[in-house]
Amino acid sequence: MKKFSKYLYLFVVFVFLYIPIFTLILYSFNKSTYSVAWKGWTWSWYTKLLANDSLIETAIHSLILAATSSTLATIIGTLTAIAIFRYRFFGKKLLSGLIYIVMMSPDIVMAISLLVLFLLIKIELGFWTLLLSHITFCLPFVIITLQARLSQLNKHLIEAAEDLGANEYQTLRYVLVPVLFPAIAAGWLLSFTLSMDDVIISFFVTGPQFEILPLKIYSLVRLGVKPEVNALCTIMFIFTFFVVMVSQFLIKEK
Repeated sequence: MKKFSKYLYLFVVFVFLYIPIFTLILYSFNKSTYSVAWKGWTWSWYTKLLANDSLIETAIHSLILAATSSTLATIIGTLTAIAIFRYRFFGKKLLSGLIYIVMMSPDIVMAISLLVLFLLIKIELGFWTLLLSHITFCLPFVIITLQARLSQLNKHLIEAAEDLGANEYQTLRYVLVPVLFPAIAAGWLLSFTLSMDDVIISFFVTGPQFEILPLKIYSLVRLGVKPEVNALCTIMFIFTFFVVMVSQFLIKEK
């Protein structure tokens, strides 16, 4: 009976979490345009979605931004995590604490802070401000992911490489990067997902010349939830789900 109660509890939790998403996916196939009444199955909304040149261009913008920001955040985050793990320097504990503070700060606080900074240094809002902002909020997640893997690393591997004559670069390339590669890949995928899904920070730091997919969806929803929006959100959910599953597989300890 106790075991049954646990499974029942988990079932209720997952139903509560995923029923809204499954409802959205179901109604992306509904023939009805404006009514929530079920009128039958159709693929027409996905066809119209793929024929929308403006939406496709916006999706390409989001992919470019997410790929660039996640790559740069992963490179910087990997080097930072290794530096914190390997070296002793002044302010090391403070730096580690600040990383968690940035990660836990509300998005609205970071959005307004970045907006004020860009206006202060007179950077035109657009691709570059979006890129810098996405690197900023993705960076702590990469560092934390790498630190979790580094905490399990056998330090004797580094000592053995140094005893065999490896310099800093060789140790990084031939020892640390191969060992940390699953965590590096997971950090990249996590950053990519965060960048693709961000709305609040992007809303404050973007410009009219460079529109991204989450903000496009937000503008469409403000005029009413249409079947095309359901179809678009379904595609984004499937894509995000796939990315998260791949990241979990890569970070899993074998």
